[in-house]
Amino acid sequence: MGKARVLVKRRKSVRNIRKITRTMELIATARFKKAMDRATEAAAYTKKINEIVADLSSADLTFTHPLLKQPAETKHVTLLLLTSNRGLCGGYNGGLLRTALARIREIQKEGLELQLEVSGKRGLNAMKFEQIPVDFKYTQFEDKPGFDEVNEIATRLVGDFIEGRTQRVEIVYQKFESAARQAPAIETLLPIGDLATDAGGSASGVDYEFLPSAEEILEELVPAAFKARFFKCFLDAAVGEQIARRVAMKAATENAGEMIRDISMEYNRARQTQITSELAEIIGGAAALE
Repeated sequence: MGKARVLVKRRKSVRNIRKITRTMELIATARFKKAMDRATEAAAYTKKINEIVADLSSADLTFTHPLLKQPAETKHVTLLLLTSNRGLCGGYNGGLLRTALARIREIQKEGLELQLEVSGKRGLNAMKFEQIPVDFKYTQFEDKPGFDEVNEIATRLVGDFIEGRTQRVEIVYQKFESAARQAPAIETLLPIGDLATDAGGSASGVDYEFLPSAEEILEELVPAAFKARFFKCFLDAAVGEQIARRVAMKAATENAGEMIRDISMEYNRARQTQITSELAEIIGGAAALE
């Protein structure tokens, strides 16, 4: 009887866990759809603005923007890592951290100065464990990163690059390609020459007439192109996190269902053994009375 009671309590506990994981799966699915819509909309805008930047950078202009120039020498690299604040999202953070740590070792091996910036508590905890100093920390970004918050970081990075405090800005994030395909990626965002052909944003060959002038247009358009791509990285990361959490919670729900079935079968066998034993005792007692 004791074994049957233990199995009943165990089955109840697993059922409660399954309810939680199922709820988390549904929440992640809803958040994923909203995040994917934002990322898809940003992708179209980013692609078009990149095409324009590529056209302008390839045009025969006497003026160019500092963000388009390749530094004569690279001494300092800024690396931004985007992770999540919470766990329960499978191997999402693990893949990003492996990619980031490998890149950090490469930068250190090249003898370059590194400014490390990390978004997400999981990444910050990992860097603390690895004893790697973090220069800028961000924990305010969840599944809906706001442009104003991201723009503050982008504006500072633009200033650092133009003033020569850094010669390259790289980002490690979960790149979103489709609902079935995401992967950790390292991209160089500054100088912006590497950005012009990203996401299919190659030069379109269109001839432009500049009004009021090419200089004024480039002054506005080039930083806007960088900020759009920078913001899209945060949107992609948000989508990737929700997809990973949805997949992880779906697997956990299915595993809980299998455990419940196994426990139920074991409980039924235990009950059958108990009933058989009780019947045998009753028959034995009746036979003794005769």
